[in-house]
Amino acid sequence: MAHSRGKYADFEGLRERAVALRREGYSLRQIRDELKIFNNDILNRLVKGEPPPEWTKRPNAKDDLRAKARELRLQGWTYDQIETELGCSRSSVSLWVRDLPRPDRRRTPEEASAIARRGWEAKLRVKDEERRRTKETARKAIGDLSPRELFLLGVGLYWAEGGKDKPYERRENVAFVNSDPGMIEVFLAWLRLLGVERERLRYCVMIHETADVAGAERYWADLVGADRSRFNKTTLKKHNPKTVRKNIGDSYRGCLVIKVLKGADLYRRIEGSWYGIVESAREADQRNRA
Repeated sequence: MAHSRGKYADFEGLRERAVALRREGYSLRQIRDELKIFNNDILNRLVKGEPPPEWTKRPNAKDDLRAKARELRLQGWTYDQIETELGCSRSSVSLWVRDLPRPDRRRTPEEASAIARRGWEAKLRVKDEERRRTKETARKAIGDLSPRELFLLGVGLYWAEGGKDKPYERRENVAFVNSDPGMIEVFLAWLRLLGVERERLRYCVMIHETADVAGAERYWADLVGADRSRFNKTTLKKHNPKTVRKNIGDSYRGCLVIKVLKGADLYRRIEGSWYGIVESAREADQRNRA
């Protein structure tokens, strides 16, 4: 023994005292202080084979689930059933009950399908909640937008979704198209930031002819807070009977086009600002690479 001489020469005597203290309910720390044994290896060897007192064991948050899982397994429940009932992972169920006898298979195909479906639905609920929490956290992290931030955001939105000049056809018109109400609201807030008067705005709904055209027109008019006189004639998209439309239902309202009258100067500012954003992004990217 490495410590057969010196301080721990009387190992067996120390072990007898350590075991006696352990059986009286002493913790390792208390035994260490009582016997003045400050070598953890020696201390553990002195009490080897003696279980720790109950009061030193930390409570396990899953103890109740484990006990319930074992109870259900003894009643003949399968892993799938226990997993669905307790809402825990299959690996945990396996760890808790693998020493128990395997139940006889008594499920019908319908029962097996129902169990699998409930398990899948439970997992979908968990994923939906994770998705909701992530989105909510990201939403709160935005906070207030400064005028500069809103300006840059609006330029980016327009260059992605707005009409743009072509070298072979100079028009310099400002026209923004989108089906997302949020995008429309942000674009209108951006126009107000730039001082564009409401009188210079014109709107047009674009929608499939088989959709609820009147309902869509009312929806967009209410969203932008504009009188129907500011709306141009709705553009109807012809229905192709060979295709199956997926954009159907009450939530489908087509797209809204927002046009700014006398917008040539605004268009030039948008295009110039976009090129400025691109140049700044390149410079920032080069700094990040350095």
